[in-house]
Order: sequence, then C-alpha cells, then structure tokens
Amino acid sequence: VQLQASGEGWCRPGGSLRLSCVASGRPFSSSSFGWFRQIPGREREWVASISWSGWRTLYADSVKGRFTISRRNANNTVSLQMNSLKPEDTAVYYCASRTKDLITIPSITDYDGWGQGTQVTVSS
Repeated sequence: VQLQASGEGWCRPGGSLRLSCVASGRPFSSSSFGWFRQIPGREREWVASISWSGWRTLYADSVKGRFTISRRNANNTVSLQMNSLKPEDTAVYYCASRTKDLITIPSITDYDGWGQGTQVTVSS
C-alpha cells in the first residue's frame, strides 16, 4: 500500500489546516485509516481513525471537537480537517492504513501502511 500525504503548512493559533492522504495499492473501501503525529524526541501518538464505511470515527481527547477525519471512497482520499489549532498541535503528521475495520481505539502496531509525514506548524 502507498500513501501520499499533502497539506503541510503553518498557521497562527486558532487557525485551520486540512491534511489529505491518497491511498493506492489495495482496496480502499476495505481499509480503515488513521492519522498520527510525532514531535521530535517523542513517540508517535494517535490522533484519529475512521472505519471502512466512514460511519465510525474515533479521536484522541486532545483533538476531540477540533479535528475531523473523513474519507471519500470515490477518489481514495482520507482527510483530516484541523480547526482551532494550538501550538501544541505542532508536529509531523502521518496517515496510516490497515485492513482491519475500526471498532475500538487502535494500536499503532495495527497499521501496516504509512505515508511520508507532513509538517504542521502552529505559532504566532
């Protein structure tokens, strides 16, 4: 599976950014996806995930109510809309894929496909 992320950018606190990830290499409709982020020197942390159908979404407490994960099966794209951004959201963001559907909060080890990472910077 190949994942190509885009949407790298900078904004001020309170601003918005949108990340997208285009997947290829295995059936999109039977893949669930997640977004993770990583700050240098720290472990990669889970941000949000979406099920095969898109009906189930889960979020880390730190982003709940501010971030929205979505998918468009027609163009094999998963997106992360990030609103009310804070400086602590600054990180490299990664999209990830797995064949297992989303039922509960996933483990990072469940994902076997990873994008290249895209930098998000929030600062004044």
